[in-house]
Amino acid sequence: MSDKPDIVAVMGGTFDPVHNGHLRSALELKQLLALDEVRLVPCHQTPHREQPRRSSQQRLHMLDLAVAGEAGLRIDDRELRLDQPSYSVFTLQGLRKELGNEAVLFWVMGIDAFAHFTSWYQWREILTLANLIIMTRPGFELVSESEEKRLWQERAIEVSELHMHPSGKILSISLPSQLEISATYIRQQLSRGQSVRYLLPDSVISYIGTHKLYVKAS
Repeated sequence: MSDKPDIVAVMGGTFDPVHNGHLRSALELKQLLALDEVRLVPCHQTPHREQPRRSSQQRLHMLDLAVAGEAGLRIDDRELRLDQPSYSVFTLQGLRKELGNEAVLFWVMGIDAFAHFTSWYQWREILTLANLIIMTRPGFELVSESEEKRLWQERAIEVSELHMHPSGKILSISLPSQLEISATYIRQQLSRGQSVRYLLPDSVISYIGTHKLYVKAS
């Protein structure tokens, strides 16, 4: 009997730094959808946005500290081991090879990111490899005539269908907590010498303080 997980969700990001918004979303997804695990995948080189302020190893260490002891949340460093842009399709190809064709695999994104999904590198291939979990938020609507809106309508599934589709479907979900915490705001507070308590785990705050991360150069 295989010991591979049957249902896996993947959350990618810079995690610069990881904060309670990331962590609570991952935990709530695992609990609400009865997932076997949620993988947090820190990117190495971001293709479409400013590069992370801190090194890959520093961001990975903060993630390790943040999820210590939390069963079902797993750090996956595969993107950090490759000296190339961190395209989601390559990550999913590796995960699909690892997990097998029968596993139900989800790529997690916010609705604001999904609004530009058809501009992603090999987005059609992504849908052959995984489903999408779209985290909605109040006040954000997709453009009515957009390709993303059409995809959502054609491929939508309900939570009750979660186990039935290894890839190709879209599940939208509104998380109860919806913690609106911004890594940009955290970095700004730290650069000004302000407290970030309650925004991220104490272990991560301690690490940031010890290594003087995000401190504005004098």
